[in-house]
Amino acid sequence: MWKKLINYAKREIVDGKCGNSMETLKNIYSGKTVLVTGHTGFKGSWISIWLDMLGAKVIGYSLDPNTDKDNFVLSGLDKKIIDIRGDIRDENKLNATFTKYKPDFVFHLAAQPLVRLSYTIPKETYEINFMGTLNILECIRKFESVKVGVMITTDKCYENKEQIWGYRECDPMGGYDPYSSSKGCAELLIASYRSSFMNPKDYKNHGKAISSVRAGNVIGGGDWAKDRIIPDCIRALMENKDIEIRNPRAVRPWQHVLEPIAGYLMLGAKMYEDGVGYSSGWNFGPDANSIVPVEDIAKLIVSKWGNGRLLDASDAKALHEASLLSLDCTKAKTFLGWKPKLNIEESIELTVDWYKGIDKNEDCYEKCVSQIDAYMNKK
Repeated sequence: MWKKLINYAKREIVDGKCGNSMETLKNIYSGKTVLVTGHTGFKGSWISIWLDMLGAKVIGYSLDPNTDKDNFVLSGLDKKIIDIRGDIRDENKLNATFTKYKPDFVFHLAAQPLVRLSYTIPKETYEINFMGTLNILECIRKFESVKVGVMITTDKCYENKEQIWGYRECDPMGGYDPYSSSKGCAELLIASYRSSFMNPKDYKNHGKAISSVRAGNVIGGGDWAKDRIIPDCIRALMENKDIEIRNPRAVRPWQHVLEPIAGYLMLGAKMYEDGVGYSSGWNFGPDANSIVPVEDIAKLIVSKWGNGRLLDASDAKALHEASLLSLDCTKAKTFLGWKPKLNIEESIELTVDWYKGIDKNEDCYEKCVSQIDAYMNKK
């Protein structure tokens, strides 16, 4: 199967049909009903805007946004898509949503996404990230309308041995902290449902494709989450305070939010066309030159912002966080024709540009649309 898929992917790339153009994506998503869980969140808001641009009927299902400065709020997304507030642990509400809207695609992003918070609320973290994912999988399994399920997890789902080479999709799941572990558990759950109920070998009978996707440390405009380097930097800069860095030497695979989302959308399109060949786990990470220490990211932000001061706030007694983690994305590059388009400086520049736009009262939705257009037109 792999040899056949490689040849198919090569032909598609040569013919310019590999799913990485706006028109190609429009051909798949336009007029389709797409359910996005976690649409009020950082990544969820960006993929919802992109799907709206593609002409999809977007159904958002999520809790309330965290702040009144979130991308979802400032972009006025609640007026452009169907906005449903609900908890993915609420089986009855999820079933009612699937029954009413009959989605063709499901992009599952709703989660408790913070490592440090998971130490404080471990039980709730597992309930949301594992049991919530189970509820979504059950809806995908039961409702005939759903043809594609793209389940977003994290690069932290892997058993991280802090090795210098990137993790591949076949590497074992794990997780030191409750957040990472809960995502590793979700990956095992997704794989089980794919084998048991949506097996590619039996695709002709069930007609469903399901994949899990893992991205690196995603940055971009509209993220205000606590204990993330970009929001921490921006808050400090806006308040004219020192930027405190907890783990200055920790190395992460940084990527702009548009990079993995482009991969998710390309994968979803391919799954819709060929549920057998693309139902599996996928990595979407940056190139090696964007795998850098946290301190380097903070310095770049200060440089692009125009001022700011850094303060080493590392603590030997702090809660455990991985020091080194990277992904091998050969699979996505080979079979999807996906590749990162932005280097780390470009990613930071786009990110800072979004936050600076708040002070200028720029139209947030149009800002996102402009950045998506520019990204798609970039070679």
